[in-house]
Amino acid sequence: MTHPVFGVHEENVEYVTRYGVYAVIPDEKKENIILVQAPNGAWFLPGGQMEEGEDQLATLERELLEELGFSIQVGDYFGQADEYFYSRHRDTHFYNPAYIYEALSYQEVEKPLEDFNNLAWFPVDLAIEKLKRGSHKWGIEQWKRKYQNN
Repeated sequence: MTHPVFGVHEENVEYVTRYGVYAVIPDEKKENIILVQAPNGAWFLPGGQMEEGEDQLATLERELLEELGFSIQVGDYFGQADEYFYSRHRDTHFYNPAYIYEALSYQEVEKPLEDFNNLAWFPVDLAIEKLKRGSHKWGIEQWKRKYQNN
């Protein structure tokens, strides 16, 4: 099965692979999606980089506690979306396979461990518009496809 690819894989560029796991977390009415704004102003789905020895769900659990202070009930796995990008902040080209999951529900269990991010809820289409990464936009599109007929 092929998966979507975002960004351009440039020839003669060395990429660092950065596996990431992210969640589409809607509010109870499924009208808004929570996003995380990094200190550089860019908006992302909550989640982040897998650490050595972690599987996808362990990564997601850790990242959501760090960024949001949330625990979630994991729903569908929407799939993998790959992204090639250059990070000016890190002066590095990245190949980022992103694994996207749905949150069926969430619970605030503590204050976010990372206090340098901004968190905000956006109407679904505005959330897609705000997101920096094509793979994250794709994740919300998969979520929308599941719920738009319900």
